[in-house]
Amino acid sequence: MGSATAAVGKTAVRGPLPRDVRLFWCASAADALGSQASGVVLPLLLLGLGYSAATVGLVAGVSTAAGLLLAPLAAVPADRGARKTVMLWSAMVSALAMGGVAVAAAAGRPPLTLLLGAVLVERFSTAVYEAAAAGTVALIAPPADSPRVVAGLTAADQGALVVGPALGGALYQASRALPFVADALSYTVAAVCVGALKSDLRPGEQALRETPGPPPGKAPQASGHAASPAAPSPADPRRSRPRGAALRAELGAGLALVRTSPFLRLVLIWTATVNGVIVALYYGAVFTLQKSGDGGTPMGLVLALSGAAGLVGSLAAPRVVGRIGAARLLVTVSWLLVPLAAALASAEGPWAYGALFGVFCLLMPLVTVVLQSRAIQETPPALQARTGAVLATAVGGSAALAPVLAGVCAARAGTAAPAVASAAVLTLLACWTTYVRIPARGAAV
Repeated sequence: MGSATAAVGKTAVRGPLPRDVRLFWCASAADALGSQASGVVLPLLLLGLGYSAATVGLVAGVSTAAGLLLAPLAAVPADRGARKTVMLWSAMVSALAMGGVAVAAAAGRPPLTLLLGAVLVERFSTAVYEAAAAGTVALIAPPADSPRVVAGLTAADQGALVVGPALGGALYQASRALPFVADALSYTVAAVCVGALKSDLRPGEQALRETPGPPPGKAPQASGHAASPAAPSPADPRRSRPRGAALRAELGAGLALVRTSPFLRLVLIWTATVNGVIVALYYGAVFTLQKSGDGGTPMGLVLALSGAAGLVGSLAAPRVVGRIGAARLLVTVSWLLVPLAAALASAEGPWAYGALFGVFCLLMPLVTVVLQSRAIQETPPALQARTGAVLATAVGGSAALAPVLAGVCAARAGTAAPAVASAAVLTLLACWTTYVRIPARGAAV
């Protein structure tokens, strides 16, 4: 059997990135920074207003679930040519929603329904923005620049993870409304940057014509030119299908492509598994540190070290891939994660946890940048948003399920159990990654 990504080439380092790429990066960085700043203090605001921990958990769970459900729906109009419009208006609605939370927080004790409504509107709008943004890189940057662009976007997310919570905490100390003002401003910056993009963010009629649905009884080919059931040609008899069937075909086009593309399946399985594992490991660390009597400050240290390491890994990814090669890097990192997870089962103290999580988060971006940039190249322009929504939903679903499984493991088998179980899952992933065979880009299955 061949290596999992034998076809993923080395990354070339090129000249300055285009203006629109820099604008898109600024929009994403501002969005991530504001979201981290407000997200870390929203539970504090609710608790400070006298709401229970169960209520805080309910708000977080409902808002996360809402985003996962809405993203695939929002991806359809984005892929059909409304990408810039969708991103612009969703950022503006998010800004208004967070501005409403800021006003309510400053006014006194707002009702829970008002806060929950504003948070849900913001979560809906953010999910719409992220679904539309998933297809933007392929339209504003040449394929050869995709690894650098994805690395920069990942670095922005990691940097926001380091700076955002500290900024949000400092602003909250000054006024409980300020973190939400900052988030509203960040969405405004994102809207301005998106509005300033000059690239045509529509896939174009040619791209739509090149992604027709498969004939009855055939599956779409799993290549960079895969077929989409969502864009029938003018003579296609499926135009006479009921509207509901046509809508289902539109919504399922991204899932169909992922299901039939071996490489996109690899991206989904690897990223969903590893992200779920790291969330489970984090909650395992929370359980262990709480049992040992440590407070919330040590977990802040763990998060800060992890975010800083992830930032370094994201920035280094293109050069590391160029030196080592993507296929070898994927297999190597997959196996290196196994002993790191196992070591967390016996770790003691926040510094040990911080160091192990730091190495974990240093290695992860080296692979995720490769997988995401190749996924962009594998996906037809008219399916970028829908395919991205499928991948994001899988990652979000695993991250949502991981705390539940970690809690069950810790309750029944001890606080070390989440790390042991995670190491076992990562071992299976590393074996599969090593021996699965992925065809070259553009090859039929």
